[in-house]
Amino acid sequence: MSIFGKKDGTFEKEIQKAEGEAISSIIDKSMLITGEISFKGKAMIDGSVNGNVNGEHLILSKSGKVTGDIHVTSFTCHGELKGNVTASIVVARKECAIRGKLEAGSLTVEPGALLDGEIKASTQELRFVEQENKPQVKAQLPVNKKNTTDK
Repeated sequence: MSIFGKKDGTFEKEIQKAEGEAISSIIDKSMLITGEISFKGKAMIDGSVNGNVNGEHLILSKSGKVTGDIHVTSFTCHGELKGNVTASIVVARKECAIRGKLEAGSLTVEPGALLDGEIKASTQELRFVEQENKPQVKAQLPVNKKNTTDK
């Protein structure tokens, strides 16, 4: 796994908090929701959402699909996202697909995850530099038109 972010204990504490919290809301895989979703605590999306998602800790399961923007404290992606992500912590698990702009304080990407778009992993120091109108640090992955591992 690759991690982008500051190792001062802040992200580790937030990850432990997110992992220790029980899932309080689940959108079942048989559900399709159109509209904006806001929640507190930890939520899991197994179904499909067409709209923006705002909250604390979000898990997008393998069967989960979101078309819209996500703004959360922590985001763990196993499924498919077509939209932008803003989160303190983002974990892209193998076989997930994130298409859009991704901005995170801490970014973990497992081998096999698809990231297609602009990626900005911002630590506190980088945010301070941006406020002084200095160049931004960006990482951009090449667009993968054809997955060569498919059979």
